[in-house]
Amino acid sequence: MSMAENLRKVTGLGRVGGLRKVARLARRRRVDLSHPARSPLGSSVVNWVMYQGGVRVPECTDLAEAVKKVRGSDEGFVWLGLHEPTVREFAGVAGLFDLHPLAVEDAVEAHQRPKLERYGETLFAVFKTVCYVEHEQLTATSEVVDTGEIMVFAGEDFVVTVRHGRHGSLGPLREELEAQPEQLAKGPAAVLHAIANHVVDDYLSVTDAVQADIDQVETDVFSENGARTDPGRIYQLKRELLELKRAVVPLGRPVEDLATRPIRVVGPEIQAYFRDVSDHLMRARDQIAAFDDLLNSILQAHLAQVTVAQNEDMRRITAWAAVIAVPTMVCGVYGMNFDHMPELHWRFGYPLVMSVMAAGCLALYRGFRRNGWL
Repeated sequence: MSMAENLRKVTGLGRVGGLRKVARLARRRRVDLSHPARSPLGSSVVNWVMYQGGVRVPECTDLAEAVKKVRGSDEGFVWLGLHEPTVREFAGVAGLFDLHPLAVEDAVEAHQRPKLERYGETLFAVFKTVCYVEHEQLTATSEVVDTGEIMVFAGEDFVVTVRHGRHGSLGPLREELEAQPEQLAKGPAAVLHAIANHVVDDYLSVTDAVQADIDQVETDVFSENGARTDPGRIYQLKRELLELKRAVVPLGRPVEDLATRPIRVVGPEIQAYFRDVSDHLMRARDQIAAFDDLLNSILQAHLAQVTVAQNEDMRRITAWAAVIAVPTMVCGVYGMNFDHMPELHWRFGYPLVMSVMAAGCLALYRGFRRNGWL
């Protein structure tokens, strides 16, 4: 069985014209991968396109033929997009493009750290995608950041993208690239850069949105009733920020390698673009580090406010206990029922004792009030 036949079988298309049908459907409709379904095309294949000179070649409707054509002419490349493929579905793709088994395993299983690996003449890059989850009000259980993954296989004449998650659609990115044929003509490295740039731009957008949540929490903590703020909101925001940090920080080394190290697939003219991506990534990393420090400060300030509020409550309780202790002491003395007690049978004894208790309570109250205890 040939590679093309194997590919058609494992991707579930079942007929010789299956890939042609996929191509026709992909051209007729815009694929929205934000939908939880794996692929509107009925399989893991989202779309595939052949490019020559930075321009889409519409007349080529068979993937195997397209790969053979670009390899025979040493011009152009093929871009194949997949969404959450299974091992069986990806086997034909791996055979067609001669992908390394270890990279194929990572691409299928997902849950990888951002990284860049070289297998012969093929680059394998993993990007963590993030998106901001809209919410009316931040609570102790609110989801703020949702993550996914994009794996990219880039060779001399092909790009295979594997996406995991409900967001991070590359359809709009493909359209933007096709509107810039001079950039797309630079080959698979241009697609790799566009994906990296797209992912990092999403990082910056998410950090801006997270900053709004942090500002709201900060305002609530330092408000008049800041001590009553639910600390669970701060902890939840820190957990979501940690998830964002795990996506952003490890990408620094791979992007730096793409921008500085000599790599055959990535030419010098593309490395300049990766240096710009590295700058944007550094900005996102700095923002996340600053947010983390700020949240720690907000949490410490909240705990300090709670401690101060508790101390104020204890001072009030102590002050009122001291005020109540005066009549309690006098009443306790006169409640001992001794026969020979001062002024026990005096007509003005009761008013005098009540006056003394009232004067003592008033003096204590004014003293505590002047010192800020009441």
